[in-house]
Amino acid sequence: MPTALVTGPATGIGRAFVDKLALEGYDLVLVSRDEARLKEVAADITRLHGVECEVLAADLTDAADLARVEERFRTGPIELLVNNAGFGQKKPFWENPVDVEEKQLDLLVRVVLRLTHAAVLPMIERGSGAVINVSSVAGFLQRNIYSAHKAWVTSFSAGLATGLHAQGVAVMALCPGFVHTEFHERMGMDKSMIPSFMWLDADELVAAAWKDLLRGKAISIPSRRYKLLMVAARFTPRALIARVSTVGLDGRRPASSAAGSRRE
Repeated sequence: MPTALVTGPATGIGRAFVDKLALEGYDLVLVSRDEARLKEVAADITRLHGVECEVLAADLTDAADLARVEERFRTGPIELLVNNAGFGQKKPFWENPVDVEEKQLDLLVRVVLRLTHAAVLPMIERGSGAVINVSSVAGFLQRNIYSAHKAWVTSFSAGLATGLHAQGVAVMALCPGFVHTEFHERMGMDKSMIPSFMWLDADELVAAAWKDLLRGKAISIPSRRYKLLMVAARFTPRALIARVSTVGLDGRRPASSAAGSRRE
């Protein structure tokens, strides 16, 4: 059986990927800080799908732990990497301690870079493999530092997809919108401020992403409504996007016109 390594696999999009990959016949390497929860997920997946699940407890923002995960790509073949681990913040950049901002930068950017590099080297040698980097439609907006991180993930993934295609390695950025997961509760966001039609189901999202990966897409934006929104964003003034995209995401309204465009 092929093997997939998934970061942040216990809930939400990560758990949906674990279920989908098990159905597709993948054995799994599950990576997260919470070893007890990982073991619960592993036991559940093995019971439901009959695949092998390896638990690799690691804090990816810790250098030694990250090195252990990188080493796993060298000790046995990993045919698919899903970089999913991450977190968001409700407050704007200037209201957060800088060490918290650095931790988010590490997890959303540096870890993605390091694990992708560790994954693709053996994939290139084998002439096959795939990487899915979970990004966000936020990366197409001017909202906050999270948007900046996700813009990097999308650009990084699309560039690698072009460079590695001839070597048999697929790379795709998955750019979801609002998804029913624990992500938003953990960051303290008021979900009622987001229209119901904007919310996506994690399992449906992953099913659509899987189809896009098989089609060879470099960027996946599941759901027609988000595709249309992103097309509309191309023709909308950047200043207006920056103002409108803050509503509901951090519980604040955009700054008044007298104050100029709000940037976070």
